[in-house]
Amino acid sequence: MGMSSLPPRSVPAALSGSTRTRLGRHRERGAVDRAALHEVLTEALICHLGFVADGSPVVLPTGYGVEAETLYLHGSVAGRPLASTPGQPVCVTVTLLDGIVLARSAFHHSMNYRSAVIFGVPRVVTDPTEKLRALECITEHLAPGQWTATRQPTRRELAATSVLALPLDEASVKVRSGPPSDDAQDVAAGGWAGVLPVRRGWAEPVTAPDVPAGIPVPQHVRRG
Repeated sequence: MGMSSLPPRSVPAALSGSTRTRLGRHRERGAVDRAALHEVLTEALICHLGFVADGSPVVLPTGYGVEAETLYLHGSVAGRPLASTPGQPVCVTVTLLDGIVLARSAFHHSMNYRSAVIFGVPRVVTDPTEKLRALECITEHLAPGQWTATRQPTRRELAATSVLALPLDEASVKVRSGPPSDDAQDVAAGGWAGVLPVRRGWAEPVTAPDVPAGIPVPQHVRRG
Protein backbone atom coordinates (compact mmCIF):
# COMPACT_ATOMS: atom_id res chain seq x y z
CA MET A 1 0.00 0.00 0.00
CA GLY A 2 3.00 2.28 -0.05
CA MET A 3 2.56 3.26 3.57
CA SER A 4 5.48 4.06 5.82
CA SER A 5 5.60 2.05 9.02
CA LEU A 6 4.95 3.27 12.52
CA PRO A 7 7.97 3.30 14.85
CA PRO A 8 8.67 -0.35 15.71
CA ARG A 9 7.86 -1.60 19.16
CA SER A 10 8.33 -4.92 20.88
CA VAL A 11 5.24 -7.08 20.41
CA PRO A 12 4.90 -10.55 21.92
CA ALA A 13 4.06 -13.37 19.53
CA ALA A 14 1.38 -14.71 21.88
CA LEU A 15 -2.03 -13.16 22.44
CA SER A 16 -2.66 -11.42 25.74
CA GLY A 17 -3.90 -13.45 28.68
CA SER A 18 -5.78 -10.79 30.61
CA THR A 19 -8.91 -11.45 32.63
CA ARG A 20 -11.04 -9.90 29.90
CA THR A 21 -9.56 -11.95 27.08
CA ARG A 22 -9.42 -15.27 28.94
CA LEU A 23 -12.09 -17.58 27.51
CA GLY A 24 -14.71 -18.97 29.84
CA ARG A 25 -16.44 -21.66 27.76
CA HIS A 26 -14.79 -23.86 25.13
CA ARG A 27 -11.29 -22.73 25.95
CA GLU A 28 -10.02 -25.31 23.46
CA ARG A 29 -11.31 -23.03 20.69
CA GLY A 30 -9.06 -20.17 21.70
CA ALA A 31 -6.08 -19.24 19.54
CA VAL A 32 -2.79 -18.55 21.28
CA ASP A 33 -0.70 -16.61 18.76
CA ARG A 34 -1.09 -13.18 17.22
CA ALA A 35 -0.96 -14.57 13.69
CA ALA A 36 -4.50 -15.90 14.21
CA LEU A 37 -5.66 -12.41 15.18
CA HIS A 38 -4.17 -10.86 12.06
CA GLU A 39 -5.69 -13.57 9.86
CA VAL A 40 -9.17 -12.66 11.10
CA LEU A 41 -8.55 -8.91 10.78
CA THR A 42 -7.15 -9.32 7.26
CA GLU A 43 -10.06 -11.37 5.92
CA ALA A 44 -12.94 -9.49 7.56
CA LEU A 45 -14.17 -6.13 6.25
CA ILE A 46 -16.17 -4.63 9.11
CA CYS A 47 -15.93 -4.58 12.88
CA HIS A 48 -18.34 -3.64 15.65
CA LEU A 49 -17.25 -0.87 18.01
CA GLY A 50 -18.75 -1.03 21.49
CA PHE A 51 -18.59 1.81 23.99
CA VAL A 52 -20.67 3.62 26.61
CA ALA A 53 -22.22 6.98 25.71
CA ASP A 54 -24.30 8.97 28.19
CA GLY A 55 -24.50 5.96 30.45
CA SER A 56 -25.88 3.62 27.79
CA PRO A 57 -24.10 0.89 25.81
CA VAL A 58 -23.72 1.52 22.07
CA VAL A 59 -22.44 -0.91 19.43
CA LEU A 60 -21.87 0.35 15.88
CA PRO A 61 -20.58 -1.38 12.73
CA THR A 62 -17.74 0.34 10.88
CA GLY A 63 -14.88 -0.25 8.49
CA TYR A 64 -11.33 -0.41 9.74
CA GLY A 65 -7.71 -0.81 8.77
CA VAL A 66 -4.71 -2.40 10.46
CA GLU A 67 -1.07 -1.40 10.34
CA ALA A 68 1.46 -3.32 12.42
CA GLU A 69 -0.20 -3.69 15.86
CA THR A 70 -2.68 -0.82 15.55
CA LEU A 71 -6.31 -0.90 14.44
CA TYR A 72 -7.59 2.33 12.86
CA LEU A 73 -11.22 3.53 12.82
CA HIS A 74 -12.54 6.72 11.28
CA GLY A 75 -15.65 8.86 11.16
CA SER A 76 -16.99 12.40 11.22
CA VAL A 77 -15.60 14.83 13.78
CA ALA A 78 -19.20 15.49 14.84
CA GLY A 79 -20.04 11.79 14.99
CA ARG A 80 -21.19 10.41 18.32
CA PRO A 81 -18.86 7.39 18.48
CA LEU A 82 -15.64 9.30 17.95
CA ALA A 83 -16.77 12.15 20.17
CA SER A 84 -17.50 9.69 22.99
CA THR A 85 -14.70 7.14 22.84
CA PRO A 86 -11.36 9.00 23.14
CA GLY A 87 -9.93 8.32 26.57
CA GLN A 88 -12.67 5.78 27.32
CA PRO A 89 -12.37 1.98 27.16
CA VAL A 90 -13.91 0.32 24.13
CA CYS A 91 -14.45 -3.19 22.83
CA VAL A 92 -14.09 -4.07 19.15
CA THR A 93 -15.35 -7.38 17.76
CA VAL A 94 -14.78 -8.96 14.34
CA THR A 95 -16.56 -12.13 13.18
CA LEU A 96 -16.26 -14.36 10.13
CA LEU A 97 -19.10 -16.85 9.67
CA ASP A 98 -17.88 -20.01 7.93
CA GLY A 99 -20.87 -22.32 8.24
CA ILE A 100 -24.10 -23.29 10.00
CA VAL A 101 -23.69 -26.50 12.00
CA LEU A 102 -26.84 -28.63 11.74
CA ALA A 103 -27.00 -31.27 14.41
CA ARG A 104 -29.49 -34.06 15.14
CA SER A 105 -30.61 -32.25 18.28
CA ALA A 106 -31.58 -28.59 18.61
CA PHE A 107 -29.23 -28.25 21.57
CA HIS A 108 -26.11 -29.04 19.55
CA HIS A 109 -26.80 -26.72 16.62
CA SER A 110 -23.98 -24.23 16.26
CA MET A 111 -21.91 -22.17 13.83
CA ASN A 112 -18.41 -22.51 12.44
CA TYR A 113 -16.72 -19.14 12.86
CA ARG A 114 -13.56 -17.18 13.50
CA SER A 115 -13.88 -14.23 15.83
CA ALA A 116 -11.67 -11.65 17.51
CA VAL A 117 -12.33 -9.41 20.50
CA ILE A 118 -10.10 -6.41 21.20
CA PHE A 119 -10.14 -4.28 24.36
CA GLY A 120 -8.38 -1.00 24.91
CA VAL A 121 -8.46 2.77 25.16
CA PRO A 122 -8.18 4.43 21.74
CA ARG A 123 -6.31 7.62 21.08
CA VAL A 124 -7.24 10.34 18.62
CA VAL A 125 -4.75 10.56 15.77
CA THR A 126 -3.62 14.18 15.52
CA ASP A 127 -0.36 13.84 13.59
CA PRO A 128 -1.22 14.75 9.95
CA THR A 129 1.16 12.17 8.49
CA GLU A 130 -0.20 9.32 10.59
CA LYS A 131 -3.78 10.47 9.99
CA LEU A 132 -3.36 10.36 6.23
CA ARG A 133 -1.60 7.02 6.48
CA ALA A 134 -4.43 5.63 8.62
CA LEU A 135 -7.06 6.72 6.10
CA GLU A 136 -5.05 5.05 3.35
CA CYS A 137 -4.87 1.93 5.47
CA ILE A 138 -8.66 1.85 5.95
CA THR A 139 -9.34 2.53 2.26
CA GLU A 140 -6.90 -0.12 1.08
CA HIS A 141 -8.31 -2.70 3.46
CA LEU A 142 -11.78 -2.29 1.98
CA ALA A 143 -10.69 -1.77 -1.64
CA PRO A 144 -7.06 -2.61 -2.45
CA GLY A 145 -5.61 -0.24 -5.05
CA GLN A 146 -8.31 2.39 -4.58
CA TRP A 147 -6.25 4.93 -2.62
CA THR A 148 -3.92 5.78 -5.49
CA ALA A 149 -6.80 5.71 -8.00
CA THR A 150 -8.74 8.52 -6.30
CA ARG A 151 -8.25 12.15 -5.36
CA GLN A 152 -6.48 12.51 -2.03
CA PRO A 153 -8.27 14.23 0.91
CA THR A 154 -8.09 18.01 1.10
CA ARG A 155 -7.08 19.81 4.29
CA ARG A 156 -10.73 20.63 4.91
CA GLU A 157 -11.77 17.01 4.47
CA LEU A 158 -9.02 15.85 6.81
CA ALA A 159 -10.13 18.38 9.41
CA ALA A 160 -13.68 17.03 9.20
CA THR A 161 -12.52 13.46 9.75
CA SER A 162 -11.56 11.89 13.06
CA VAL A 163 -9.35 8.83 13.30
CA LEU A 164 -8.98 6.58 16.32
CA ALA A 165 -6.00 4.31 16.89
CA LEU A 166 -6.56 1.24 19.05
CA PRO A 167 -3.57 -0.95 20.02
CA LEU A 168 -3.97 -4.70 19.54
CA ASP A 169 -2.30 -5.41 22.88
CA GLU A 170 -5.33 -6.94 24.60
CA ALA A 171 -7.14 -9.33 22.28
CA SER A 172 -8.51 -12.83 22.02
CA VAL A 173 -9.41 -15.10 19.10
CA LYS A 174 -11.92 -17.95 19.14
CA VAL A 175 -12.48 -20.47 16.36
CA ARG A 176 -14.99 -23.26 15.81
CA SER A 177 -14.71 -25.66 12.88
CA GLY A 178 -15.82 -29.16 12.00
CA PRO A 179 -19.02 -31.24 12.22
CA PRO A 180 -21.74 -31.25 14.90
CA SER A 181 -20.99 -32.64 18.35
CA ASP A 182 -24.03 -34.88 18.66
CA ASP A 183 -24.68 -37.08 21.68
CA ALA A 184 -24.13 -40.79 21.12
CA GLN A 185 -27.82 -41.62 21.52
CA ASP A 186 -28.77 -39.08 18.85
CA VAL A 187 -26.21 -40.52 16.44
CA ALA A 188 -27.56 -44.02 17.09
CA ALA A 189 -31.12 -42.84 16.44
CA GLY A 190 -30.14 -41.92 12.88
CA GLY A 191 -30.93 -38.85 10.84
CA TRP A 192 -28.84 -36.39 8.87
CA ALA A 193 -26.36 -33.96 10.39
CA GLY A 194 -23.65 -31.81 8.88
CA VAL A 195 -22.46 -28.32 8.01
CA LEU A 196 -23.95 -25.79 5.59
CA PRO A 197 -20.89 -23.81 4.46
CA VAL A 198 -21.10 -20.04 4.01
CA ARG A 199 -19.28 -18.71 0.95
CA ARG A 200 -18.33 -15.07 0.40
CA GLY A 201 -17.57 -13.48 -2.94
CA TRP A 202 -17.81 -10.39 -5.11
CA ALA A 203 -20.44 -9.71 -7.75
CA GLU A 204 -19.92 -7.64 -10.89
CA PRO A 205 -19.13 -3.96 -10.17
CA VAL A 206 -22.02 -1.55 -10.75
CA THR A 207 -20.86 1.64 -12.48
CA ALA A 208 -22.24 4.93 -11.15
CA PRO A 209 -24.82 6.54 -13.46
CA ASP A 210 -22.76 9.74 -13.87
CA VAL A 211 -19.69 7.92 -15.25
CA PRO A 212 -19.33 8.80 -18.96
CA ALA A 213 -19.83 5.98 -21.42
CA GLY A 214 -16.66 4.19 -22.44
CA ILE A 215 -14.83 4.44 -19.12
CA PRO A 216 -14.08 0.85 -18.08
CA VAL A 217 -14.16 -0.56 -14.58
CA PRO A 218 -10.59 -0.27 -13.20
CA GLN A 219 -8.70 -3.53 -13.07
CA HIS A 220 -8.08 -3.25 -9.32
CA VAL A 221 -11.86 -3.12 -8.76
CA ARG A 222 -12.39 -6.40 -10.61
CA ARG A 223 -11.65 -9.03 -7.98
CA GLY A 224 -11.93 -12.23 -9.87
